Amino acid sequence: MATNAREPTSPRAGDGADKLLLKLRLRDGIDAEEEQALRDIIRPPERMAARSVVVREGVPLERSALLVQGILGRSKDMRDGQRQISEIHIPGDFADLHSFTLKRLDQDVIALTECWISWVPHSALQDITERLPHLGRMLWLSTNLDGALHRAWTVSLGRRDALARIAHLLCEMQVRLSVVDMADERSYALPLTQSDLAECVGLTSVHVNRVLRELREQGLVTFRSGRVTIHDIDRLRRVAEFSTDYLFLDKRAR
Repeated sequence: MATNAREPTSPRAGDGADKLLLKLRLRDGIDAEEEQALRDIIRPPERMAARSVVVREGVPLERSALLVQGILGRSKDMRDGQRQISEIHIPGDFADLHSFTLKRLDQDVIALTECWISWVPHSALQDITERLPHLGRMLWLSTNLDGALHRAWTVSLGRRDALARIAHLLCEMQVRLSVVDMADERSYALPLTQSDLAECVGLTSVHVNRVLRELREQGLVTFRSGRVTIHDIDRLRRVAEFSTDYLFLDKRAR
């Protein structure tokens, strides 16, 4: 019997490398040898179901996860059932590159949507750091950027009010997705639920709903059906006190 259902289509093997290279080349040059070395170590992507745990806290690791498609979150679950998401990962991000040296994580990495992951063995990363030191520094830069994101999120959680917290997150996602050609200044896909957003900004889902309504009524931004539409990006950034400084978008020798 005929059916309209379609099986998920795997992304191309090179998609993850393409997105990662966009991020790296924005910040410094990557030569042909370095590009080929990256492409050689990135395995074909594997599908991970939405809401599954991709990497579990405390488990010994010998590989790192490069996100090819979808959205990942780093999360910590509390005994009372609450969850805090401390970072969102987009295509081109290594979700756990720091596990190369730490050998385990202190948080879970969860698939907030259906995701495709390319796994990179730690042995291959070690070879790159020894054979191509500049490329090794560029991967180190990626972990430094993760730290900058964590510090920015900490400021939001500790000092920004609810309106500014959500505005700041939406501004950040617009810039980060633009880097990998997945957003412009007007709109971008963000297939998260209001519960997901609540776990990112430390609010209840009800409070997030009220804030999103306020942002819409102020003519700043609309979040509907997994899509963000920005009506006034300059004013949204002022509400958020948003600066791109912590994203280190300048190109310079590393």
